[in-house]
Amino acid sequence: AALQEPIGEVRARIELALRDEGFGVLTEIDVAATLKVRLGLDRAPYLILGACNPRMAERALEIDPSTGVLLPCNAVLRASDGSGTIVEILDPVAALGIAGSAALTPLATEAAERLRRVLGALSADPGTPRA
Repeated sequence: AALQEPIGEVRARIELALRDEGFGVLTEIDVAATLKVRLGLDRAPYLILGACNPRMAERALEIDPSTGVLLPCNAVLRASDGSGTIVEILDPVAALGIAGSAALTPLATEAAERLRRVLGALSADPGTPRA
């Protein structure tokens, strides 16, 4: 999703949209800050948020404990040209497909549907009241 708002505003909106779908942000990697500290490089704002739905994670781990290597679902917020933000979320169907377990497919599909709704909520006018 390409949005007009800066990363700070989009981050607050994505956290609300994730929460509405049962996800929370467990991890944050500020790539721009890390590259500045470690390599002295300046780059545009770039965040990786690790989102997790605990109930879905538990179900995935019950099916295959090795699934943990594919969790959490990553969402990237990166500065676009100008003052906008690009949001990208890893497709759980593709990620969990790596495990090669057909039993994970329905769970991955459910997670993908929830995350599509998150992107849809971000694409809506930020002034629109939430249901």
